[in-house]
Amino acid sequence: METKQTEGTKKTTAIAIAKKSEIETVKDSPADRFTAKVMLEFPNGGSKKLQLTTLQKKLINNYFIKLDGVLKDGEVKRLAKTEQYRDALEFKWQNVNMNKLAQDVVAYSEIGLDPLQPNHINPIPYKNSKTNKFDITFIPGYDGIEIKAKKYGLDAPDTAIIELVYTTDDFKAVKKDKDNPVETYKFNITDEFDRGEVKGGFYYHIYKNNPEKNKLVLLSKKDIEKRKPTYASAEFWGGEKDKWENGKRVGKENIDGWYDEMAWKTVKRACWGSINIDPEKIDDNLQRLLQNDIESVSNRVNKDVDDNANDEIIDMGLAEEVETKKISSVNTTTGEITEPGF
Repeated sequence: METKQTEGTKKTTAIAIAKKSEIETVKDSPADRFTAKVMLEFPNGGSKKLQLTTLQKKLINNYFIKLDGVLKDGEVKRLAKTEQYRDALEFKWQNVNMNKLAQDVVAYSEIGLDPLQPNHINPIPYKNSKTNKFDITFIPGYDGIEIKAKKYGLDAPDTAIIELVYTTDDFKAVKKDKDNPVETYKFNITDEFDRGEVKGGFYYHIYKNNPEKNKLVLLSKKDIEKRKPTYASAEFWGGEKDKWENGKRVGKENIDGWYDEMAWKTVKRACWGSINIDPEKIDDNLQRLLQNDIESVSNRVNKDVDDNANDEIIDMGLAEEVETKKISSVNTTTGEITEPGF
């Protein structure tokens, strides 16, 4: 009898130990340790304690997954360069400015931007020559811009329609006047599978309860191309680019690119980027996002020069939105998670 009880006790104890070990393993996952590190690095302002919601913790975990992949891709790209152009600073967690990163991910997670959702927000590391560490720049995608506009905008629309207009399409704007209280348009596609060339685009802000506030904005092809990033690459917008072989420029080549997709995304950015911020809604999270947007411009230009002096050119600010094409030099597709050096 005692033997049976002893065996039963041992079995129960073994199960309990296994469950405890499983729980501790989950709690000790790299993503969870990253969240703990964020909370440790975040300046709490004395007695003020940082409180994270369940959703925020999940989003911060997603920032870890995304960033881990970005660092791995950056290191692969660094090692692929010839020694002459290879920077000595390795892309690894020990070389990341964790204090700045902690403040950023807390702010962006509270806004609701998820780096694992397409076109929300894209992290790009750049070397800070003063600290010899990587500061992580976050570039909002067009869906991220929409989220920000709806949350912080002054009289933001309920929704919007974004379209490109082609040479074979039948489009007519119907502007507001004394006889027409609601601004609208007529749009008919005459040839669905051969619409011709892009000649422009438009966005239409819709206010469901106040249709008289609806707003139609037209952008010609010239207007769209004026918004094309200065360092936009042929891989995205099409056109001519340098051809490289064995680290040497050997001539030029023409690339088809993804012009239609880039044009549509440009119109969408214009659509939600046109919403003014409501001063009464500004909080610390938005302040940080706006400040980072200003700082990211020069950082991205510097990174473009450093990364691509002997390589393909990234598309400034839009690369994350076509990463599914697998042609971005900032490949943020995440791989297997390894132990970070916390």
